[in-house]
Amino acid sequence: MAEIKTVKECAKMISDGNSVMVGGFLGIGAPLQMIDQIVENGTKKLTLISVVGSYPGGGFDIGKLTANQQVEKFIGAHIGTDPALVDGYNKGTIKIEFNPMGTFIERIRAAGAGLGAVITPVGIGTEVETYAEKQSFFGKDYLVFPPLGADFAIIKAKAADKLGNLFYEGTSMNTNTTMATAGKVVIAEVDEIVEVGAIKPNDIGTPGIFVDYIVKGLSTEERKALFGEIWEKGNKLK
Repeated sequence: MAEIKTVKECAKMISDGNSVMVGGFLGIGAPLQMIDQIVENGTKKLTLISVVGSYPGGGFDIGKLTANQQVEKFIGAHIGTDPALVDGYNKGTIKIEFNPMGTFIERIRAAGAGLGAVITPVGIGTEVETYAEKQSFFGKDYLVFPPLGADFAIIKAKAADKLGNLFYEGTSMNTNTTMATAGKVVIAEVDEIVEVGAIKPNDIGTPGIFVDYIVKGLSTEERKALFGEIWEKGNKLK
């Protein structure tokens, strides 16, 4: 059964040099409170696994980690929206491992399912070849990638019951449901914690067997207020 802990208690578990998988897509479905606490803790030399970088300015989502120079390596599909990642890539101060988006999520799924590799023709003839082995099967070239797991998977859901069963809302599911299967330790940040039975079986997006810890994050109203503030900052950057 998942344990209910505070954001501070869970963020303390993450040490320098750990690999951390973070759910969300440009802040949508992202565990914002956990990210903020890791920034406050100053945990360094992290391998950050997330589908894309964050917004310009470093004031939101995983952009706080990259702007604060806490990331040693980034594994994902895109960094162009995150100035700190782009600068680190160009200067060689942050290692970047690019994956086509589908390959990225399939590698995580493979780790969660206990599979040995992901084999795909996507990326043949591009820079992506440098991150994988090339092999031929049935007369066609493929890239072979290892599964992608992490020491910690930090995910975001709308609600959790006290057994750790998670309910997601809309597009916030994005990478969270897959990442929930691939972390050695899975921490779910949720809007609310409800009693067992409050989430209907057909509405469970992640079974509690995958979740180690539940933390209470921002409410929907608090997130709306935060998104509004970020939107205004983004407009000023244009």
